Amino acid sequence: MANDLDALEDWAGVLLSKLEPAARSKLARSLAQKLRRSQQQRVKQQCNPDGSPYAARKPRDLKGKKGRIKRQAKMFQKLPKASYMKAKGDGQSITVGFTGRVARIARVHQYGLKDRAEANAPEVRYKQREVLGFLKLDLELIRDEVLSALSFKINAQTNAQE
Repeated sequence: MANDLDALEDWAGVLLSKLEPAARSKLARSLAQKLRRSQQQRVKQQCNPDGSPYAARKPRDLKGKKGRIKRQAKMFQKLPKASYMKAKGDGQSITVGFTGRVARIARVHQYGLKDRAEANAPEVRYKQREVLGFLKLDLELIRDEVLSALSFKINAQTNAQE
């Protein structure tokens, strides 16, 4: 996947240099929002970028909790919300990521690191769950958006010359 991203960056970099800074910024913001939506949908579906489901949660001990719902809740229910998952695009880059305390939680799960669930709890190694990552569809989305922006520029230039 890294090779695909590098190839896309090389290809798009040359084409994007032909756009004016304002158009490049507008395209970057639009792409950032679309990529955030894609990541939000994938997190809600509980899937890694390769299509495999997230590693299951550790089973919880619910003894003595009669009358409560005894089910496994989905992970990361609030994580995909726009208030936590931020998208930013300017003329130079596109960023989709997390802010605040949520960023630490996402990083622990993204890389499968050790962390404490609570202040005095023992350290636990979490299973790796890729919260952020590119799908093939995301790369195609970027390619299509860049081509559409460039074709719009070419059409505008052609109409101006006539």
